[in-house]
Amino acid sequence: MRLKGLLIIGLVLFLAGCGREQAYQQQSYVFGTLVEVTLYGEKEARAKQLEAQVLADFDQLHHTLHAWEPGTLARMNEVFANSPAKAAITPGMIPIIQDATRLSEQSGGLFNPAIGRLIQLWGFQSDEFKPVRPDPDKIAALVKENPKMTDIVIDGIRFYSKNPAVKLDLGGYGKGYALDVAADYLRGQGVKSALVNIGGNIIAIGRHGDRPWQVAIQHPRKPAPLATLELRDGEAIGTSGDYQRYFMLDGKRYCHIIDPRTGYPAQGVEAVTVLIPPGKGAGVLSDVASKPAFIAGVAGWREAVKKMGVEEAMLIDGKGEVYITTALRKRLKFLEPGLRIHEVP
Repeated sequence: MRLKGLLIIGLVLFLAGCGREQAYQQQSYVFGTLVEVTLYGEKEARAKQLEAQVLADFDQLHHTLHAWEPGTLARMNEVFANSPAKAAITPGMIPIIQDATRLSEQSGGLFNPAIGRLIQLWGFQSDEFKPVRPDPDKIAALVKENPKMTDIVIDGIRFYSKNPAVKLDLGGYGKGYALDVAADYLRGQGVKSALVNIGGNIIAIGRHGDRPWQVAIQHPRKPAPLATLELRDGEAIGTSGDYQRYFMLDGKRYCHIIDPRTGYPAQGVEAVTVLIPPGKGAGVLSDVASKPAFIAGVAGWREAVKKMGVEEAMLIDGKGEVYITTALRKRLKFLEPGLRIHEVP
C-alpha cells in the first residue's frame, strides 16, 4: 500500500486571490508523501523560486534522514550495529539526535526513534507494505534488547551506541523538522504569507490575505474531511493515523506506529491530531507529539499529550468516537454529523 497524506489540505479550496493578490503552489513527492508549498502575496517568479528552494531542501533532507536507503542516517545505523565502534558524525545530525533524544525522554519512551529494527521486522521500512506476521520470539527479543535514544553517545565529533540493537528511524520526526526548516527559510526571505504541508503535517506563516489559512482534518475511515480549522500564524498541526501506512491480515489492521513496550503495532486508535502554538520547534512537535498519545490509547492519551506540553489535541478511537480537549474543541468545526464526542479539560 503506497504512502498517502494524512490531512486534506483545505488551502486547495482557497487559492483564489483576494483582490489582485494570488496564491502560488508547487507540489512534490518527498518523505514518501505528497508535499505542497503555497505562497500568497508574492510575485509569481519569486514565489516559484522560493518554493523550488524549499522543495530542494526537502529532497536533501529526505536523503539525509532516510532510514533504509543509502544516506547519512543509514551510515549511522551501520555504526550503531557495530557498537562500540566509533565514527565521525555529520555536524548537522548532532542537534537532531539531541532533540529527538530529549523528546523521547519527555514522552516516557513512547516516542522512540531507536526501534528501527522493530519497524523493519513489521515490514514498514518499505514503500510498499505487505502483510507479515513476525515471529513472536523475534519481537520479544528486540523488545528485551531495549534500544533507546539515550544509548546514543556523541563525543565531540564522534558518535557510537552503547547498545548495538539501536537502529534509528526518524519517520516520526523528520517531516516536522523539515517544516521548521522551511518556515525559518521563508521567514528569513521576508515571506509574510505561506502554508507548508508535508503529508498532513502543516505549518502556517501569516494569513491568507484577509483571513486565516484554513485546513481540513481527514476522516480516518471516509474519503472526506472530518473537521476544518483556521490555522494561525506560526501554528503547526499534525495527525498520526492508522490509515496511511498499514496492512490488513486476517481482518485485522496493523499500522506503522509500533508500541516500543510490546513490539506490536498500536491498536484501538484510528487517529490523533495535535495543534501546536507558535514557537521554536513547532513543526517537530506537531510530528512527534501525536505518537505517544496514539500508543497510550484512550486510557492514557490525555496524560501523554500533557507530557509533551500540548493542550490542543484530539483522539479518535477504534469505534470512531472522538476524545478532544476543550481548547481544541473551541477551534474545530466538525463536518461529520452524529459524532459521539467526549470533551476533556
